[in-house]
Amino acid sequence: MQNLQTMTYEKTGRIARITLNRPERGNGITMDLPRELAACVERANLDPDVHVIALSGNGSGFCGGYDLVDSAQNMTVENQQAQQLRGSPLDPLVQMANHVPNTAWDPTVDYAMMSRNVKGFMSLFHSDKPVVCKVHGFCVAGGTDMALCSDLLVIADDAKIGYPPARVWGSPTTAIWAYRLGIEKAKRLLFTGDCLSGKEAQQWGLAIESAPIEQLDERFESLLARIAQMPINQLIMMKLLLNQTVMAQGLHSTQILGTVFDGITRHTKEGYAFQQRAAEVGFKQAVRERDEPFGDFGMSTFKG
Repeated sequence: MQNLQTMTYEKTGRIARITLNRPERGNGITMDLPRELAACVERANLDPDVHVIALSGNGSGFCGGYDLVDSAQNMTVENQQAQQLRGSPLDPLVQMANHVPNTAWDPTVDYAMMSRNVKGFMSLFHSDKPVVCKVHGFCVAGGTDMALCSDLLVIADDAKIGYPPARVWGSPTTAIWAYRLGIEKAKRLLFTGDCLSGKEAQQWGLAIESAPIEQLDERFESLLARIAQMPINQLIMMKLLLNQTVMAQGLHSTQILGTVFDGITRHTKEGYAFQQRAAEVGFKQAVRERDEPFGDFGMSTFKG
């Protein structure tokens, strides 16, 4: 726990605080992040003094999704082919961003990688102790996996939350949207890739509270303090009881499908075209071009 690369961990009283800490990269998800997240959650669960876990992000926003900007725009099809011919190992995120069309794609390898990330995100859901997430700025694409796997969400009124990669090159691997929103509202978002404001997220039932940014910390801390007063055994039993409702509805099976579909979306003709465009003009510009017809102007600068 002394060598965390993507987040920080500290304890204040009865609260364990996990803070995403790569603000210069929008707290983008790396292969290290889900593993470190699971380790921090386990540390909190094993600490008899911790009653509740607080999850938040440093910088201008909570999380912009998978950090594939460098790999997508620095690895052209040609130099990836050359690297493959030399037998050089590729980072899993580089492989995900730059799979070469017309070469063999092994969906089981893809699934093995992404399902391990899902396990890291789901450590929040399966945590013995409640997890309350605070979102400010943006929470898009893969960042929503962490927010929605948390038990409660407190969000700034002007924050944006959603899954723009539903438009091309992504499927939500934790597949938890319908369980949080209901099937109709989830379809409304995933059929368009649209985002909600923090106010809308609270009105739709996705967030338990929204607040002006200047009041967000106060509202977040107030909720944490109330939960922290509860006995740990009561918290654990309440969470187990309520989580079983969702598990009985088939969440695990749905996540297998969502994770497999995520790999497929990156290997459709539209997915390949998006990758090629990112290699040509840079990932941010490719995302901007994807999102501009929807009026979003490339809000998500990281893949989800």
